[in-house]
Amino acid sequence: MIQRWMCAAALAALGLAAAGPALAAGEPAASPPPAAWAELAKLPDFTTGVWQIDWGALFSPGGRPVPPSLTPDYAAKLKTFVAGQAKGENVQNDNANCVPPGVPGIMQMPYPLEFIYSPGRVTIAIETDSQVRRIYLAAAHPDDPDPSYNGDSIGHWEGDTLVVDTIALDPTTDIAPGVGHTDQTHIVERFRLVGPDRMEVATTIEDPKVLTKPWTVVRPYLRHRDWKIREYVCEQNNHDSADEKGRAGFRLDNEATPAPAAGH
Repeated sequence: MIQRWMCAAALAALGLAAAGPALAAGEPAASPPPAAWAELAKLPDFTTGVWQIDWGALFSPGGRPVPPSLTPDYAAKLKTFVAGQAKGENVQNDNANCVPPGVPGIMQMPYPLEFIYSPGRVTIAIETDSQVRRIYLAAAHPDDPDPSYNGDSIGHWEGDTLVVDTIALDPTTDIAPGVGHTDQTHIVERFRLVGPDRMEVATTIEDPKVLTKPWTVVRPYLRHRDWKIREYVCEQNNHDSADEKGRAGFRLDNEATPAPAAGH
């Protein structure tokens, strides 16, 4: 996949056209028919206002998710991760350095997100790091998708529930703090309204190398009808940082200063 992209980029740089169908000069790309836009009005209303994870519900009794059941190798890695936290390590991840958290972490950030409907696609615009998830409906995953922070997502509607299937996640992302993943990670999210201004997202993660069984977490979201997504440029005035051991730091003049070690 990467090689094909590089070849196409090289041809474009030379002003050459890659083999394949192309539009004639001046010919506009085909637009969805009016009926396809009209059908969007029949979908559940996810698009009014914006949504934010309901932290009050998550931190209420019984609100915290059950931890994943890990294979021996990944249980050992998590144990090492937790031991590092006792030494002041692993308290910050690369998001402190403006690296996107990726899926599923991007859906758990404290900033709002909004849904945008268009024919054949649901787009989720997320304020955190100005990230965007594109979910292609009635589509199939490519045979050889390039890994990315938000992965390759396809979806479909089951009644009033949007079902999103994601693969091909960047190997540097985590499925939970201290729990990485492999190229076999498969995530299915089910989005549904449970009230006029309440949404429930059930996320099921499978990875036979990491998990002994599928891990499902249900998170509640609240609608804010009069809020708007704001621009979020992480690099702008960012003083947070994390070093290679996950120790928190503070940037002065774009240089990271490690925080004092634990106990000092």
